[in-house]
Amino acid sequence: MNIQQLEYIVAVDNHRHFVQAAEHCNVTQPTLSMMIRKLEEELGIKIFDRTKQPIVPTGIGRQIIDQAKTILRESGRLNEIARHFNGDLSGELRIGIIPTIAPYLLPHFVQPFIRNYPDIRLHVSEMITERIISELKLGNLDAGIVASVSEDNALQEIPLYKERFYAYVSKDTGLFNKQYILPTDIEPNELWLLEEGHCFRTQIQKLCELSRNSEFGSSFQYRSGSIETLMRMVDKNGGITILPELAVMELSEDRKTFIRSFRFPEPTREICLAVNREQIKTRLIDALKTGILEFVPKADS
Repeated sequence: MNIQQLEYIVAVDNHRHFVQAAEHCNVTQPTLSMMIRKLEEELGIKIFDRTKQPIVPTGIGRQIIDQAKTILRESGRLNEIARHFNGDLSGELRIGIIPTIAPYLLPHFVQPFIRNYPDIRLHVSEMITERIISELKLGNLDAGIVASVSEDNALQEIPLYKERFYAYVSKDTGLFNKQYILPTDIEPNELWLLEEGHCFRTQIQKLCELSRNSEFGSSFQYRSGSIETLMRMVDKNGGITILPELAVMELSEDRKTFIRSFRFPEPTREICLAVNREQIKTRLIDALKTGILEFVPKADS
């Protein structure tokens, strides 16, 4: 039995497919299958039920895989302990980030981070919150940059910053002539929203007290995955959309004339680093937090 074999069975459990697991582990499928069979022979059990598609663990296999995950985590901690002792900040950091943060944070954050931490290899993927949570639990991500998901007990949240919400309004709306607005001022049929699956959409629905079945116009409905696209729809077709603070900071002075603040207490969202409670890359994640906080709005801004 060796660490490599444990990595293989965990990969098969994650992917439920031998070929995909082999690709993930950068080995051939016959090599991965052979190593898993040797482990099964050594233990005298069947770890996977190969008669089912997708492949699933047997009852005892489930216990073996769970123990393998524990062993791999603890093995990783040995490297983390050694790096900490040596003051070493190096290794791979796999990050997921939601689309309503990525275009406004990454361009400012990535280059300074690489310059300050040249031995940390960043792998960043843009994805919605639901998938980030899933990938964190599977161990495929080390951290997620998300709006708060504190209801999930499997994850730990490291607070980063809070950002205000702002309205981006067309000249054709009654809100354009107001200095401050209330969520109740917003007409549902004038509101452009992100598509289903984005946590920012859910937050706006709650803010404006919109039900999932609210009607957004009678002859045309459009839901985008891009805040920039929503702003362009407001520019060309009228209406309103809601922006997070970092997006407002990126606007030209001309476009800022279409921004309206909410009346106190202003709606906000809390952005955090979500990590698996059993993660082992504490020093790298601390470096990530430090790098992000150098750019984002301060608490008293």
